[in-house]
Amino acid sequence: MAAPPADLPGVALPLTVRDLRVCFGSVTAVDGISFAIRRGEVFGLLGANGAGKTTTIRVTTTLIRASSGSVAVFGHDVRADALRVRHLIGYLPQALSADFQLSGYENVWLFARLFDLPRREREARVREVLRAMGLDDVRDRLVSTFSGGMVRRLELAQALVNRPALLVLDEPTIGLDPLARADVWERVRELREQTGMTVLVTTHYMEEADTLCDRVALMHRGRLVAGGTPGELKAALGPEATLDDVFRHHVGKAIEDEDVTGGGRDVRRTRRAAQRLG
Repeated sequence: MAAPPADLPGVALPLTVRDLRVCFGSVTAVDGISFAIRRGEVFGLLGANGAGKTTTIRVTTTLIRASSGSVAVFGHDVRADALRVRHLIGYLPQALSADFQLSGYENVWLFARLFDLPRREREARVREVLRAMGLDDVRDRLVSTFSGGMVRRLELAQALVNRPALLVLDEPTIGLDPLARADVWERVRELREQTGMTVLVTTHYMEEADTLCDRVALMHRGRLVAGGTPGELKAALGPEATLDDVFRHHVGKAIEDEDVTGGGRDVRRTRRAAQRLG
């Protein structure tokens, strides 16, 4: 993948995280992490269940508040200027967000209304994103008749209807077969090339991160333990190393211990989503 474009001096970065800390009672889910994302790049946040990835995503998308530290989206603080941040981002969560009793068109139209798009623009914008996701021909079908890959592409359409500058994807291909996963990523790749959109993604599929991400950061027990381009991280272990090797090197056998930060709940949520996607 080509390197991201250089950021302009004095222009705010898509995402800046400084000393972020999130605690739930006595449990520290995110423990003082800092990183920044450049304009136009795909940035991968990797780690085992319970490592703190989704908690970081939820702070970024204004769904929960940090205990300390700061997060800014294009210079807008997620706590002080949450409404502006929500208009700048598109968010695809782990849990399915589509209503299976509505049509594809109705699902996206609801998101257009939630984003408060002007009434005169909604029709064209909804059709635009459905077409971009290859769903225009089935827009009037109930989502309950969609395949798992079609559901995930529909949810991408929902996340894109406000033309976000930063697209946040939390396990976007969870539960999908290899062909459906490739289809979802092809749509994201095309959109990025056409619009220059910045993407923040979490994934458990190391081959996805290796192929698609310009840079990655590996989380372990709420902290960042490694970061760089996939090539740099692999080269640090040896000429034959894979990103799976990098993951195992930094996380090791402690994966099972990370359920204390919510990994058990993440696993159950992942399994439910996978079952619904078929």
